[in-house]
Amino acid sequence: MHRSGLTELEVVMAVVRRGSFRAAAQELGMSATAVSNAVAGLESRLQTRLFNRTTRSVALTDAGQRYVARIGPALQEIRQASEEIHSDTGEPAGTLRLNVPNNVGALFLDALLIDYMQRYPKMRVETVSEARMIDIVAEGYDAGIRLAESVPQDMIAIPLTADIRQVVTATPDYFARHGTPTVPDDLLRHQGIGMRMAHGGSYRWELARRGEQLALAVPARFATSDLFASIRAVKAGLGVGFLPELYIQQELNRGELITALNDWTQPFAGLRLYYPGHRHIPPGLRALVSMIREHGVTG
Repeated sequence: MHRSGLTELEVVMAVVRRGSFRAAAQELGMSATAVSNAVAGLESRLQTRLFNRTTRSVALTDAGQRYVARIGPALQEIRQASEEIHSDTGEPAGTLRLNVPNNVGALFLDALLIDYMQRYPKMRVETVSEARMIDIVAEGYDAGIRLAESVPQDMIAIPLTADIRQVVTATPDYFARHGTPTVPDDLLRHQGIGMRMAHGGSYRWELARRGEQLALAVPARFATSDLFASIRAVKAGLGVGFLPELYIQQELNRGELITALNDWTQPFAGLRLYYPGHRHIPPGLRALVSMIREHGVTG
């Protein structure tokens, strides 16, 4: 039977998480050469190529995907066993790994995790932000954060925010110059600030009222995958945006932004921390869940 060291397996998982050998090396505190050699050594012993490499990208082969799906949960169990042993006096110790959506940190997550690390000084926290949905168990994460509608049904979900509402919004000056939309079709004659999706397409503005549902492709003068860039563009008066209300609440309160078509913008379930319910919960994650419940939902 082929045997491989845990270090090589951790290297493979880091390359999967980061999407490149260089980024994995930075995460692990190793040289890129050492990461490449570790992967090559493991592939040699397995007599199987785990990654397809080009000058621009690194992607798992089919065999690599199957291998990672098996070793990810096993490595997680080993980490948790080690953390439990080192959690003497009942205080959590070790590393908490979270997979989170883009753009959530500055809103509330940074403050929560700072509070968490101050309370539990033996804990380390690693977060990876990305738009795509992943298998958090297979890729070695303790938990993930996503909108409630995106959380897999077999996961335990803890509310992080109250319901979220996307609002049609612009500056008072923009609406004064271009007119305030009174029906959804009016938006098609406006300059939109659009969101670019992870798959490359543009997000359609989803409006609903009394059972009628619309998905509008509002012409985008500016499109970006960065939510905060969209907010800045709307605040600069470049166009009308379709933004999460809780991200711009202060601007709305101060009158810097105003909303339109409010009867067409309905709330939906907010963000959730989620993790597998059929496995042992590591002390660090259990402490975070307890803190979230203690603080209550935000928004």
